Amino acid sequence: MIRVLVFVVVGLSTIRACGDVALAAPATTQATSQPAPEGMVYIPAGTFWMGCDDERTADAQPAHPVSLDAYFIDAACVTNEQFAKFIDATHYVTVSERKPDPKDYPGVPAEKLVAGSAVFVQPAHDVPLDDPYVWWQYMPGANWRHPEGPTSDLKGREQHPVVQVCYEDALAYAKWAGKRLPTEAEYEFAARAGLDRKKYSWGDELTPGGKYVANIWTGNFPSENNAADGYRGSSPVHAFPPNALGLYDMGGNVWSWCSDWYRPDYYSTFDPKTPAKNPAGPKDSADPTEPGVPKKVLRGGSFLCAERYCTRYLVGSRGKGAPDSAAPNIGIRCVRDAK
Repeated sequence: MIRVLVFVVVGLSTIRACGDVALAAPATTQATSQPAPEGMVYIPAGTFWMGCDDERTADAQPAHPVSLDAYFIDAACVTNEQFAKFIDATHYVTVSERKPDPKDYPGVPAEKLVAGSAVFVQPAHDVPLDDPYVWWQYMPGANWRHPEGPTSDLKGREQHPVVQVCYEDALAYAKWAGKRLPTEAEYEFAARAGLDRKKYSWGDELTPGGKYVANIWTGNFPSENNAADGYRGSSPVHAFPPNALGLYDMGGNVWSWCSDWYRPDYYSTFDPKTPAKNPAGPKDSADPTEPGVPKKVLRGGSFLCAERYCTRYLVGSRGKGAPDSAAPNIGIRCVRDAK
């Protein structure tokens, strides 16, 4: 029984003109009388081009103008230390720690209904990329406390992002923290930090100056990771440089759940000349690759994204995941409305 596995898979100018729509770039200063909550960054209201023109990201096309009100966003993903405080305060039990309900899995033998989650298992040799089940495995005992299975733990990873969290878990944490999950438009606007139509949240070069500035897969995915970026798994949330707005890991390290339902055709519904105001996603989900399984949008890519597979650290690209999915590369980043 597998409860998971639908993954994908700097200076700022005042005005940027793209196409025939003039777009104001976000300011780098917190031009508001409302102080930013601890650990959050103020994102001024603005308009930008949302989407990704890369040929590998058909579901993020066409690019279209979007206008957003101001908001606050976490400077970094929620850490294991922060999530542990939530657990201690509420005694919340994450989805991966709960024994699956037989009613939700008709026909599955009772002995297979055990609490756990998906883990990445690196193949010993190169494999075709058309079957992700080759490198994903459901493991009993895998959860946020044991991200790679029951023999793993969080020792030394207090400042790494919490992972193995489902959408329901992310919502529960956000509510406890007095926040909410971002829309994918809010995530991308903040990730771009004024760099409109750029490939990455830091510019157009994957390795500026020959140096990796994000935690991604380096090497021949999925069989070889040479750790050229310094990590083979997750990294501390402040390990890599922030973008121009002071936000960490907006492309790489771990995915972040967004509030939007996923549809691959959603971007085709927008007017290319008139900015959409605070889009919150379609009313329902559809994914032709897995009919009948609703998906939420995931943003930001992860340490398992590589040039030859996924590439979802591209700033305008989109990921997707079933709400009851959890994995060692999916985490949480929250937002809060600016009053």
